[in-house]
Amino acid sequence: MIEAVPEVSVDLLLGSPTVTIRDICCQGNCRHKGDEECATATELVFPYRGVYARHLGSDQAIAEANQMLFFNAGDGYRISHPVAGGDSCLSLAIGEQLLQELSPGNLLRDGPGVAFDPHRLRIDARGQALVALLRHGLRRGIVEPLEAESLALTLVQRALGPRTSHVTGASFGHQRLADRAKLVLASDPARRWTLAEVAAEVGGSAVYLTQVFQRVEGIPLYRYQLRLRLARALDLLPDYDDLTALGLDLGFSSHSHFSAVFRDTYGRSPSEFRQAALKRPVSVAA
Repeated sequence: MIEAVPEVSVDLLLGSPTVTIRDICCQGNCRHKGDEECATATELVFPYRGVYARHLGSDQAIAEANQMLFFNAGDGYRISHPVAGGDSCLSLAIGEQLLQELSPGNLLRDGPGVAFDPHRLRIDARGQALVALLRHGLRRGIVEPLEAESLALTLVQRALGPRTSHVTGASFGHQRLADRAKLVLASDPARRWTLAEVAAEVGGSAVYLTQVFQRVEGIPLYRYQLRLRLARALDLLPDYDDLTALGLDLGFSSHSHFSAVFRDTYGRSPSEFRQAALKRPVSVAA
């Protein structure tokens, strides 16, 4: 008898007075909005695989590996999976007093407790690398709790930092157009999309799409897709012995192309990152 795979699985990677770190995987079988859920504590959630949409009233946030989402305690939300394949996220719950110290005032709501005003922030490449090093290190038991706590706080500082995060000030219509483009790219990150193909999928002109996406996300559409591919590489590197095959599977033209782009983005080669993930994480400066 084959045991059914649960829709959502949660693995506790670290539980300390400073930070609780959980690895959350969802099968993504619900394409439409699910039942309302509510976080019991404020969490910073870093998607690293797949994509989903989180709905808060009439607003939504597309969750994928370029984003960090805020789940405020007491806020009701619904989840949908407009793209098949499910998702995986690393969730960090920081002690309230410490989180207050780490959080810039312009990101916080007025009132008691610690709650964030934006629904999401776009994180930078080094933030993605920290997510991967923290998760791989804890899963393989190669980081001590003190080191894991330090890496987690560095990740939070970097994700919330004004130089490394991006808060969108886009209009509702521009945000929805950018969200549709994100879903197209996330549906097949390895595909060599053309601008015309993406524009046709979202129902707009190529010129207008590039202008709007740059305004919303602060980076060009092509670079956004590249970051999705590289985030997938961070996730898969410890499981691949053949890094040439990994690069080709992710849509890169050759191993040298994959290695050069990876090094330019993360400051080390894929093999160096793989060695760090399998043996001992090397800290990434905030």
